[in-house]
Amino acid sequence: MPSIVVGALLMFCVSALMAFDTVIARLLVADLHPLEIVFFRTLFSLIFMAPWIWRGGIAQFATKHPLVHLGRAIGKLAALGAFFYAVSVMALADLTAVMFSMPLFATLGAWMFLGEKMRALRLAATALGFVGVLIIIRPGGDTMGVGAVLAVGAALCIAGIGLAVKYLSKEEKSQTIVYWNVLLLTPMALVASIPVWVWPSWSSLGWLVLQGLLGGIGPLCFSKALRFGDASTLMPFDFLRLPIIAMIGFLAFAEVPEVWTWVGAAVIFLAVILLVRDERRGDGLSNLSGI
Repeated sequence: MPSIVVGALLMFCVSALMAFDTVIARLLVADLHPLEIVFFRTLFSLIFMAPWIWRGGIAQFATKHPLVHLGRAIGKLAALGAFFYAVSVMALADLTAVMFSMPLFATLGAWMFLGEKMRALRLAATALGFVGVLIIIRPGGDTMGVGAVLAVGAALCIAGIGLAVKYLSKEEKSQTIVYWNVLLLTPMALVASIPVWVWPSWSSLGWLVLQGLLGGIGPLCFSKALRFGDASTLMPFDFLRLPIIAMIGFLAFAEVPEVWTWVGAAVIFLAVILLVRDERRGDGLSNLSGI
C-alpha cells in the first residue's frame, strides 16, 4: 500500500478517535465538571502509557526546558477545560468546526514568537480562515455565546501548545514531550478539580477509562501517520472529523448542523489548504499537532 494511503488511513483514525472523544465528553458533562473530566482523562492516559514510561527509564525525562513543559501543561489544562465546557453548551458540529481554527492561531503565533515569515499567501489564508470562524459563530446571532467564546479560547490554547511542541521538538524526543505533559498535567488537573469534585458513577467511570484510552491512542496514531507523510500533506484529512461528528450528533443527540456551519467550515478548510500550500515553500505547520 502506498505510504500516503497508509498515512491518510491513520489520520482518518485520528479524526474518528477525536470525534468519539468529543461525544464521550458530551455524555460525561451531564454528571461531571469539565475539570474533573480533564483529570480522569489524563490519569487514565498516564496509566496506559505507564509500561512505556517504565521501560524507557528516567533518562527519557532529561530536558533543558522545564518551564516550557510547565507552560504547555498549564495551556493544555485550560484548553481541555474550556473545550469540555463548550461541549456542554454547543452543537457538536459547530464546536468541531470552530476548533479547526487552531492552525490559524498557530500561524500567527509562529510569526509573533518563533520568527517565521508571514508571506502574503499565509496572511491572506489566515484572514480568510478567521472569516470562516465568524461565519460559524455569527456574532450577534444565536450561535454566539459562552460556548463559542470558550471554543475559540480552546483553539487558541491548543495552538500555543503546538508552538511549544514545535519549539521543544528541536532538541527533545517526542516521548520526552508527551511524558512530561501527562506527569505534570495529572496532578494539576486533580488540584483544579477538588473544589468541584463529584465521585463518578460506575457507568461514567467506564466512559472515562475509554476516553483515557482514546487520548493515548490518538497521539500514537498521529505520530505513526507522520512516518508515512509530512503533516502539511496529512493535516487536511483531519477535516473528516466534521462529517463524522455531524453524523454522530444527528444519530445520538438529534443535532442538525445549520448551513452556516458547513459554509464556515468550508472557508476554514480552504484557508488551511492555502496554509499547507505555503508550508511547502518554507517552514510552518509541520509540528503543530500532537498535543
